[in-house]
Amino acid sequence: MTGKDILKITLNLVIVYLIGGLILAFVYAKTSPIMFQNNKIAKEKALKELMPEADKIEKAGDWTIHEKPAEYFAAKKGDEVIGYVVQSFGKGYSSYIDILIAVDKGFKVQKINILHHAETPGLGDEIETVSFKGQFKDKDIEHLKVLKTDTTEFIQAISGATISSRAVTEDAVKKGVEFLIKTIKEGGAGNAGHKQS
Repeated sequence: MTGKDILKITLNLVIVYLIGGLILAFVYAKTSPIMFQNNKIAKEKALKELMPEADKIEKAGDWTIHEKPAEYFAAKKGDEVIGYVVQSFGKGYSSYIDILIAVDKGFKVQKINILHHAETPGLGDEIETVSFKGQFKDKDIEHLKVLKTDTTEFIQAISGATISSRAVTEDAVKKGVEFLIKTIKEGGAGNAGHKQS
C-alpha cells in the first residue's frame, strides 16, 4: 500500500465521518424540540393526575437534591392553593429514582408518581405498583418510614427490595415533603434556592 492509497482511505473516512456527523446534527436539531415538547406534555399530565381537583398547577420554584435539579409547584382551585407537588430524587439500589409527590395544604402526602428509575426488574421495580404507592396516602412527615413488618401506620418495605423502598420513602418523599414544609410553611419564598444533599 502506497502513501497515496493511505491518504485516499483517510480522506474517504474523514468525508464519511463528516457526512455522518452532519446527518446526526440535522436529526437532533429536528427531534430535540419535539422531545422537549413531549416531555413537557408528559410532566403536565403527571401533575394533573396527582392533583385532579386543581384548576391549575403553577411552578413555584426550583430546588436541588442529590445535586439533581428539581421543581416544585402550587396546585390551585380558583385563587386558593389546595396543595403542592414537589419533584424529588431518591438514591436507589441501581439508580436515582425520579418522583413527583403531591401533598395537601397540611403537607400530608396524597399521591406519588414514579417518573423514572432503573431499579432491578422483579424486585426494585415493584415501587411502581399501586399497592406500594397507595401506602403513602395521608402520611405525614412522621410516618414516612419503612418497616420490614406488616404496617399500615408506616410504609411496608417491598420484600427483597428494602433499598428501593427506602429510597422512595425516606430519601425522595420524606426529603421532598421536608423541603416543602421548610420552604412554604416556615420560610416562604426566601428558601426557593434551597439545596438538599
